[in-house]
Parts: sequence; structure tokens; C-alpha cells
Amino acid sequence: MIPVQRLNHAVLFVSDLERSVDFYSRLFGFTLVAKQPPMAFLRAKGSENHHDLGLLSLGSDAQRPPEGSTGLYHLAWQLSTIQELAAAREELRKAGAYTGESDHGATKSVYGADPDGNEFELMVLLPRSQWGAYEKQAPVMPLDWAKELKA
Repeated sequence: MIPVQRLNHAVLFVSDLERSVDFYSRLFGFTLVAKQPPMAFLRAKGSENHHDLGLLSLGSDAQRPPEGSTGLYHLAWQLSTIQELAAAREELRKAGAYTGESDHGATKSVYGADPDGNEFELMVLLPRSQWGAYEKQAPVMPLDWAKELKA
């Protein structure tokens, strides 16, 4: 057994390094740690990691994988509150990056995609004491914003 502790960072293939650095910096507040083209390394606010996201540019001729191909489906970044998630949803909409949302019982999620189509999830994890029946389930249900924001 390999004793993994947590995911430290992810690296994405992108077609335009500057555009992707701008997207993640502007939308998520990532700060640029280092840029050595064709790579850039970004850190999330408050992170103790050297970097949380690496971007590797393949150039403007890079092809997206065909839909239905194996590979990375999405990255998930945790937010602290449902209010932050609601605000993030609006930011994604303004940026043209919003792709959907779900209630997974133990988590509430909003989804988006970067300019290269790399998908991501922004999510709020409920305290384990509130998971109840969702301890061993992962449903995909509509997110009831009125209920969530009222709680």
C-alpha cells in the first residue's frame, strides 16, 4: 500500500499559457509562482503548497481529446461556505465558464470549464455529522439554492 495523504497539485495541458494563467488568476485568485514557458505554476490563496496548479502549454494547434476519451474528468476545489459557492456560480456565468450544478448529498457543487475545456468542480463539503444517509451514497440531485442559502 502506498500511504497517500492528499492531492498536492494537478497539471493541465493547455493551448495558450497566457490565456490560462489569466483565467485561473482572474477567476480563482491563483497567484503566479513561477513561469518557465511552456509551463506556469500557480498557488491558491491560503495554500501551503508550493503550487496547486501547473499549466503546460502545447501551443495553439493542440487538439482537445475527443469526447468520451479516457483521461481526467475534472478537478474539484473546495470552498468554505454555500454563499461562496453561490457567488462563484455567478462569477462562472459572467466568465462564460459555467456548465452546471448538483447536490451530491454530502457536497454541493457547481461546475465549469476553462478556455481549453478542462472541467472543474467548485464544492462545499458538509460537516460529516450532516452526511446521514449520504455517508455511503453519491447521488446527483438538483441543487436547491433557496433551501441551501436559507440554512
